[in-house]
Amino acid sequence: MNIHSRYIEEAVEQLASLPSIGKRSALRLVLNLLKRDEASVERFAQAFIKMKKEVKFCTSCGNISDQEVCEICLSPGRDHLTICVVEDIRDVMAIEATETYKGIYHVLGGIISPMEGIAPSDLSIQPLIDKAKNNHLKEIIFALNSTMEGDTTNFYLFKKLQPFKVKTTTLSRGVAVGSELHYADEITLGRSIQNRTLFETIGI
Repeated sequence: MNIHSRYIEEAVEQLASLPSIGKRSALRLVLNLLKRDEASVERFAQAFIKMKKEVKFCTSCGNISDQEVCEICLSPGRDHLTICVVEDIRDVMAIEATETYKGIYHVLGGIISPMEGIAPSDLSIQPLIDKAKNNHLKEIIFALNSTMEGDTTNFYLFKKLQPFKVKTTTLSRGVAVGSELHYADEITLGRSIQNRTLFETIGI
């Protein structure tokens, strides 16, 4: 791609470093920004700088927040004795969009994947175990992707949580095997949450 400006070229390189954005798409976006007035571009840039500086990860569940503890964890209207375990914040957003779940969350920050070098120690597992140990929870819902890695993580968590006699459930198979949770439509995902089953009964 022949770009006759090193400034535009660098801007293109930065945008193209984002997922799913190729060089041509990045160039189109950069040229659009170039047409805008300076104040507009500054607001655009500042939005990302503020996001990086100000957005926090909830100290209780790992969700994104503008405060130390997220709105979900702070809400008195949520069931704080029911925890939905998810891989990342996109899954929190997907489940919240269904408006069917009224408990709180625990974001693992990934799933166990030996092929990618992700071990249990790389994930937020111990805080979940501590919650089960100290908070007399009613239920822990495993809402991980229906993949080999997701199932491996579910089983690992199940074994770690067994000593605490907490009810453990998993989503019903309305979410297709091999699919990622945050890509499921809201109706399917909502029904999968409502029709969840005991983890022990699905065959380990």
